[in-house]
Amino acid sequence: GGTACVVTGQPFDTAKVKMQTFPNMYKGIVDCFVKTYKQVGLRGFYKGTTPALVANIAENSVLFMCYGFCQQIVRRIVGVDRKTKLSDLQNAAAGSFASAFATLVLCPTELVKCRLQAMHEMQLSGKIIQGHNTVWSVVKGVIQKDGPLGFYRGLSSTLLREVPGYFFFFGGYELSRTFFASGRSKDELGMVPL
Repeated sequence: GGTACVVTGQPFDTAKVKMQTFPNMYKGIVDCFVKTYKQVGLRGFYKGTTPALVANIAENSVLFMCYGFCQQIVRRIVGVDRKTKLSDLQNAAAGSFASAFATLVLCPTELVKCRLQAMHEMQLSGKIIQGHNTVWSVVKGVIQKDGPLGFYRGLSSTLLREVPGYFFFFGGYELSRTFFASGRSKDELGMVPL
């Protein structure tokens, strides 16, 4: 699922990163797509795919591993038994808490992905030289320039995006399950409603 998400979403994410990094270079998303295709071809939309796949897999692994742990914390905070089912709002809060842990693995991989996505424009502007456009060269560059903590540049803004984002992600998921369950147990939902 994560792989399918990255493969289908990567061209749009690449355009977003290019437009955010170089706002005066593109008139809009169509212009960004056309120029990227003309300059680099189809592969230009998939720069940074490897770190994006790693990021997605790592983020979701940590997110769902911590989700159960965070549900227990929410249970303690609200003072209910370990086996008590949480409300949709409480599950949303647990998902939001879990995203803070997932951000710790997401931030470094997303930093590498974004730098690779903007590589062509960086070369055109003279900020980097040709040949420094691989995952390994970006990783090596970050370590040489900023050390291991350089991978956490943007951590606070990533947290500000992920924590409320996953509140709505898990909240929307749980509310949808409640809606489709129509009075019966949410655990009995079939494949189509899920």
